[in-house]
Amino acid sequence: MADEPQTIRAGVSEAPPEPADDETSGGMVSFPYDRMTVDQFRHRFPRARWRDDIKAWWVPGKTASRRIGRWLAEQEAEADAHADARGRDAFDFDPIVSPYLDIGRAGFQIRTPYSRTVVEELREIRFARWDGDLRLWHVPFRSFEELRSHWPAIEVAARRNEPAERARRAEERKGTEDEVKSKARSSERRKRRYPLPSDALPPLGVPVAISYGIVVFTEITGEVVDPDPVSEFYPGAGEDDVWGLWRAPALDELLSAWPVKAIPEPRGLWWMPTIEELRPARRAARVRESTEPVRRR
Repeated sequence: MADEPQTIRAGVSEAPPEPADDETSGGMVSFPYDRMTVDQFRHRFPRARWRDDIKAWWVPGKTASRRIGRWLAEQEAEADAHADARGRDAFDFDPIVSPYLDIGRAGFQIRTPYSRTVVEELREIRFARWDGDLRLWHVPFRSFEELRSHWPAIEVAARRNEPAERARRAEERKGTEDEVKSKARSSERRKRRYPLPSDALPPLGVPVAISYGIVVFTEITGEVVDPDPVSEFYPGAGEDDVWGLWRAPALDELLSAWPVKAIPEPRGLWWMPTIEELRPARRAARVRESTEPVRRR
């Protein structure tokens, strides 16, 4: 058609403003211009016409919006199928050879020893998802190029966290100063306490950020902090601080937490979290709560 533009926007609407004729019921749709797509659309909707005033296609009829929605869903599914086919062909041409990656019916299956780095890398890949029942990650074929770019970091982190490799490093650390510090740090963390300024206490029962993540404080003990023995663990602790007891936040608490736009400077011992801090905490809480029944069994 001579009056078709080279590109038009994707979207659906119930009805356009000020119809050009008496057809007041219908729906409009716009999508990136492609001759084949336009031909398929005209075949599916023979009564459709291009409206230059709204830069979209107008389909008359009371059920037009539903029919347009079904057609768009079919187009999206077809596009995903083509993208999956291209990704599978790219993998066949230049495969990733690794003991941590298998081919499934609908994509790649990735199973590695637990590693925070692996989790963070996979979360950066579009459409990747964790399967709590099979204890592995699914990545569709369409995301192969993204998977390839993240794979070197995933492979290195997975090998580093193999049980034998972890045991070897633990054996090398035995009796060293690093091992002593690591055990002391773990022992302190298990106490689930944190120094807080007595004149600026955090709200109880609300997710707040501290130096090693987001927590919920449950109690202010009133016990004064002696900074000398714990200065290595809490560099900002002072003589006027008191101990607060904390727990890990639940997912619903993190979802309902209202993020702040920016962290005030200078940063104190605690602060209200930003959305950048809440997002990974929410993902971690979601995984933690989904795997809790498995751990209990």
